Amino acid sequence: MDYDTILLDAEERMEKACAVLREKFRGMRTGRASPGLVEGVRVDYYGSPTPLKQLANISAPEADLLVIKPFDPSVLGEIEKALMKSDVGIHPSNDGKVIRLQVPPLSQERRQQLATRAKETAEESRVAVRNIRRDANKSADDIKKSTSEDDVKSLKEEVQELVKTFEKSIDEILKQKTEELTNF
Repeated sequence: MDYDTILLDAEERMEKACAVLREKFRGMRTGRASPGLVEGVRVDYYGSPTPLKQLANISAPEADLLVIKPFDPSVLGEIEKALMKSDVGIHPSNDGKVIRLQVPPLSQERRQQLATRAKETAEESRVAVRNIRRDANKSADDIKKSTSEDDVKSLKEEVQELVKTFEKSIDEILKQKTEELTNF
């Protein structure tokens, strides 16, 4: 690997860590209905676990209601089972054509628990970014033979700047989610 490849690889992996954090936060309940709450639920569809968003249209016609309309009505029962097994914590109501999920308001205690879980999830992302830094620095040490000490030092400094940038981004994402969870 060369200087630019190491830097580009580290940046791409750090961007993916932030994208994963955003996706995890999207599925976190905030007291109002959002299709992101259930999009990732896996449904056993002809023997293979398939994300719900590939099997049904998910909409939020009201602030506290989710409506799931499957493209194939025969999978309605499987969707209901998957929702009951998931950690969404909402009991589905099946009328034979669509599934309705009534999203109850969150208590203050539950909001605090979710905010704590959000902080833990953000810390996991920070750890992932730091692990990427470690890998990039190791790759930089490996190219010492083919490049100068100054280039290696410069590469490590640029990787550290990337870490700072992405940690700020993680902090911003966490701040937004915490405000969304605690302010109602």
